[in-house]
Amino acid sequence: MITVILADDHAVLRDGLRYLLEAAGDIQILSMAANGQEAIDQARKHCPDVIVMDISMPVMSGIDATRHIGKICKHTKVAILSMHHTTEYIQRALEAGAAGYLLKDSAGAELVAAIRAVKDGKRYISKSVSKNFGDSDLLWKENPIN
Repeated sequence: MITVILADDHAVLRDGLRYLLEAAGDIQILSMAANGQEAIDQARKHCPDVIVMDISMPVMSGIDATRHIGKICKHTKVAILSMHHTTEYIQRALEAGAAGYLLKDSAGAELVAAIRAVKDGKRYISKSVSKNFGDSDLLWKENPIN
């Protein structure tokens, strides 16, 4: 079973993601957070396999929370799920330690695939995001996470 925390400031999105991910059969939602600080607090409490994290949240951004979580739970991977598709946001998330990056317009099946991939130590970038990068910029996608 893959353990997951959902972090997004929109309750309806968190609830929808919970139902979508639990229907996959191999994903268990441990808790949900409405901002970056809550995500850190929940990570400290549960140290899940994966945190699905929004970037734009109140109190603390998902990028800042990702940096902190990497120090708290060494095995926890963060998959960013965001509406931001610019290279700047993507690079900042990856530099903060995110193992994956998907846009909120991604299909549910892609999110499930991304969670499984990052849990297995791989990096995952959404197809809709990868078109913003040149071939050399995508090399990070192929490399396992340390």
